[in-house]
Amino acid sequence: MLDQTLVQLDLLRSILVAVGDAEQVPEESHALFLERFDELRASLPIEPIESQYLGQDLLCQVIQRYPQIAHLVPRDLLWYFAGDCLHYMPDDEIDLYQALEDRRYEAEQNDEPFDWNQEKQLLAMPDEGSKH
Repeated sequence: MLDQTLVQLDLLRSILVAVGDAEQVPEESHALFLERFDELRASLPIEPIESQYLGQDLLCQVIQRYPQIAHLVPRDLLWYFAGDCLHYMPDDEIDLYQALEDRRYEAEQNDEPFDWNQEKQLLAMPDEGSKH
């Protein structure tokens, strides 16, 4: 899960850089924000628990400071950092992620393999069919 989170942080950072390059934000505060983002990226593998609050703070700031890219923030990141980030997830999405956590826990208890992305697709399928 941590590896996937780091990949998604890298993706989000590239989106943030693109927003800065497009000069859609004040340059100075954007550079400072990217520095804090890089601090999170560097500290997460070393101190995952201690990095939770910084992650929550930064993800909430991404949504508040850069509303034009809020829809591009990987939902897994909101779930991973939790806390205030969950305010940006609708209840049905939170239910989906809670079901995923339950399945992952069950798989771990039974020493079974668990593929987060595959399980997420399987859980999302029935809902997708009923929405159309």
